[in-house]
Amino acid sequence: MSGFNLLHLITKSQPVSLRSCSLPSGACRSKKTWPVSYPQEELRKRLTPKQYHVTQERGTESAFTGEFACHKDEGTYHCVVCGAPLFSSNSKFDSGSGWPSFFDLLKEESITLSDDFSYGLHRVETTCSQCGAHLGHLFDDGPKPTGKRYCINSASLAFQAKDMPEDGASGSTGTDGKAEL
Repeated sequence: MSGFNLLHLITKSQPVSLRSCSLPSGACRSKKTWPVSYPQEELRKRLTPKQYHVTQERGTESAFTGEFACHKDEGTYHCVVCGAPLFSSNSKFDSGSGWPSFFDLLKEESITLSDDFSYGLHRVETTCSQCGAHLGHLFDDGPKPTGKRYCINSASLAFQAKDMPEDGASGSTGTDGKAEL
């Protein structure tokens, strides 16, 4: 019995229909193909262990534990690795999932999508199109007008308040003092 079928027996959930996210088969995920790259040694020094795990090792933070899960301030959410602007607070909504959720991007080209078959499920992974940092996943159960839910790890985001000047952007500082942007 496959792990996929076993998962459904254990959880008593309905089988998930697999749909392609319309990406070319075998799309390359090599970090060398991203416009911006950083040495792993630099990232280990600059990011917190959780940020590194989520963005570089495709990890996930626990639900309802992230800094931005219940965040309501107005501003822009950026990639914690390279600082690329990703989401506006105007598109953030409470999905009840425990992770920051957005129904739209600042710019369509700010995120790259790829198929993710981890854990016996088909999901659509979202990565920063500038540096390749893992952000989270995209689902088709979001609110109107897009019907999309970008379910994003707080650890992959930095926030810039609306009243903060662009050139003064900086992320929060983690509990261990490492800057998040």
